Amino acid sequence: MTTQTITAAASGTWKLGDLEVNRIGFGAMRLTQNGPAFAPGAAPSDRGRAIGVLRRAVELGVNHIDTAAFYFSPLRSANELINQALAPYPDDLVITTKVGPGRGPSGQWLPHATPEQLRGQVEENLRQLGRDHLDVVNLRIVGTDSIAERFGALAELREAGLIRHLGLSNVQPEHLAEARAIAPVVCVQNLYGLDARPEQEALLRTCGEQGVAFVPFYSIAGTGREAGASGAEHPQVLAVARAHGAGPAEIRLAWTLHRGPHVLAIPGTGNPDHLTANVAAGALRLSAEDLAVLDSLHSGGA
Repeated sequence: MTTQTITAAASGTWKLGDLEVNRIGFGAMRLTQNGPAFAPGAAPSDRGRAIGVLRRAVELGVNHIDTAAFYFSPLRSANELINQALAPYPDDLVITTKVGPGRGPSGQWLPHATPEQLRGQVEENLRQLGRDHLDVVNLRIVGTDSIAERFGALAELREAGLIRHLGLSNVQPEHLAEARAIAPVVCVQNLYGLDARPEQEALLRTCGEQGVAFVPFYSIAGTGREAGASGAEHPQVLAVARAHGAGPAEIRLAWTLHRGPHVLAIPGTGNPDHLTANVAAGALRLSAEDLAVLDSLHSGGA
């Protein structure tokens, strides 16, 4: 499969509110360090290489970048790399960030933000990115408690003009309903991919019915999560990859995009070759036979 001329436009488009994006985007989590994300003592990434990957992503048509102020390692901040690489920002570039989690200066995780603390997190993202408003802010949560107060605080910041659109991350179906009763929701980011447990399917379908983008994270890494893909791969995935002249990561991304027109992908990498292959996955068209093989893996769980 020739990847050099394939751009993110081949993946099709979706609208996050009034912001149109190509369905293949880019996740910034892996830009800041070598090895697993958030690992204590991780070696910082090469600044020039990270900036080069971001600029190449935009050259390849990526216009949806996912980031967070808590994506940092010693010496590197994803938001500040994005600012340095891409500001002044292209008019069509949509930067999505998330709030809720926090990390101290040495990298330790802090308790999730209270409604009162969310404004400070929003302002920190604005400062690091060099912007006067944020395109999309996702409230990331842990657990099943009500999100009404926290989402309501973000809705107030949206009304004040600091945020254009709101989304959710790591949520249950009831959270989506609760949030939509407060303010419009343009996207849901949840763990999902070929190896993910299939209970996410109902939420994926609900998002489609409501015109909400479903944006999987770890769609390549699967159960490897922050550590990345394990290196081992299902023989069925390898067989489909060989048939298309592609790598298994590309097949995983293509399968994800085939789950619905409202499903986006935000694969992250600090490797320019992996970036090119990930973008090219948006042009893969899996056959009914391919999908039957891959769906059988998914329905079996992992």
